Amino acid sequence: MIIILRLEHILVYLITGSRKLSNYFWAFIILLGSLGLLSVAVFSYLGMDFFFLSEEISDFPLILDFLYFPFIPQGATMCFYGIAGLFISLYLWCIILWDVGGGYDIFDKKEKKVCFFRWGFPGKNRRIILKIPLEEIQSIRILPTVQKGGILNRTLTYDIVYMETIEQGFIPLTRIEDDLIPPQIAHKASEVSRLLGVPLLY
Repeated sequence: MIIILRLEHILVYLITGSRKLSNYFWAFIILLGSLGLLSVAVFSYLGMDFFFLSEEISDFPLILDFLYFPFIPQGATMCFYGIAGLFISLYLWCIILWDVGGGYDIFDKKEKKVCFFRWGFPGKNRRIILKIPLEEIQSIRILPTVQKGGILNRTLTYDIVYMETIEQGFIPLTRIEDDLIPPQIAHKASEVSRLLGVPLLY
């Protein structure tokens, strides 16, 4: 979560959506893996050796001079998984391109409103905008969120910053995947609370 504008009466936070480093990594790895599986399937269908090793490596004990997979069933199975991997990789690259979930949060004391803007999937509702009048905001709260997971089903607790409103209820201002440390969470909560002139509650 990056502050792209900080003035006396306005705060603008950039929200990272699908354009995260982990999404780029997995999209690239899945693409390479699926292309590898498809190439094995094609070589298997054509009845060719998958790859040839150099003479120095092939002389090493227990290493075959070639790898060959019969198309039925190994080649067909690899073809299926390769096509499935391509679709998954295509989906990841599309949401990265469209920046699904990305956007910004605007806290504007001068205009007396808070605006949440997010990008969705292409279509009629591509732009998702939520505007909250300042008079509806009751407080900024830091509440613990319990999530089960990790090694041996450990219970992990994270602090999330919420904006309490009359009509919309509790709106999260931070997310678990933001990986914010407690001082950063407290700083954001206090900064927003001070700008909007609402109490900060724990």
